[in-house]
Amino acid sequence: MPRANGSPGGAQVRASGLARVREAGRGERLTGRGVPRRQIAEIQRSRLLAAAVRAADERGYANTTVADIVARSLVSRRTFYEMFADREECLAAALEDALALIEAELDQASLGGLSWRERLRNGLWAILTFFDREPVLARVCVVGALSGGPAVLERREEVLAGLVRVVDEGRVQSGARARECTSLTAEGLVGAAMAILYARLLKDKREPLTGLLGELMGMIVLPYLGPAAARREQTRPAPVRSPASVRAAAVSVREQPDPLEGVPMRLTYRTARVLEGAREHPGASNRQVADHAGIQDPGQVSRLLRRLERLGLLANTGHGAHLKGESNAWSLTAKGEQVTRSIQMHTPPQHQAA
Repeated sequence: MPRANGSPGGAQVRASGLARVREAGRGERLTGRGVPRRQIAEIQRSRLLAAAVRAADERGYANTTVADIVARSLVSRRTFYEMFADREECLAAALEDALALIEAELDQASLGGLSWRERLRNGLWAILTFFDREPVLARVCVVGALSGGPAVLERREEVLAGLVRVVDEGRVQSGARARECTSLTAEGLVGAAMAILYARLLKDKREPLTGLLGELMGMIVLPYLGPAAARREQTRPAPVRSPASVRAAAVSVREQPDPLEGVPMRLTYRTARVLEGAREHPGASNRQVADHAGIQDPGQVSRLLRRLERLGLLANTGHGAHLKGESNAWSLTAKGEQVTRSIQMHTPPQHQAA
């Protein structure tokens, strides 16, 4: 989505959040293919942002609390405040992430070099397509943001200003009729389009937003190009994107999967290391897993192993499973393998080198 030139709001939110993530990873020591603490912090941050989006969609920005976000994310309140100063910063970061996905979609639309009219049409199609594919994010961006705090409202104004600038380019790139328009024309057109999307997104049962492309384009070009051009826009077929560009767009906007989606537990550094130890040393004893995870307390590692077993992530194949004094042999289940592999997918290549 177009951004306002020189506006620091979104960058400040991202920098603030990332600084806390980096701070959480300082002092980490990596051995072998170990998952770094910083990467666990990044996964936790992703879970908090996803939870913030769900909470804002269900309860509205104004009614969403830190407790709502923490409960949905299964991340501790302490971790929340290590990453975000308050609820407002978290919600602003969630909006920023959603806008980044839209920007990636626009990048894949290859708008550079097109005429003003075609850039508008293809860009609008990319946004409407994204909104149809991600209705929750659409509601958060268009509907929920109106009731957000100062940071969210400021970012919303930046986005609208960027859209206004794009539409206003029609004054200099079209004919004499367009030069009779003013900057207020573009502002009114963007406001009208946003009002239409707002109304449609409020409905539980709605037609695809992509069906609005012709009408919206007709409305936008009318003051710049005249009634004949507006009528043509209303009847033009939708843009066709090549299969390769569609696949690239899908990859560019796909969010990293939650490593513990569907598993009712918090993701901590020690949990990740225990799972990793069971993967690298199938049949490991309690002591071996504890050494790999850096856990000194035998009781603590025993409780964690039992919990992971109850959740279906580990299996104990020892001869005297759970019997006092008998050896245990821990290995990942298929579900545990999937979770562990997902965690390692979040680890950048430079942290995976031996």
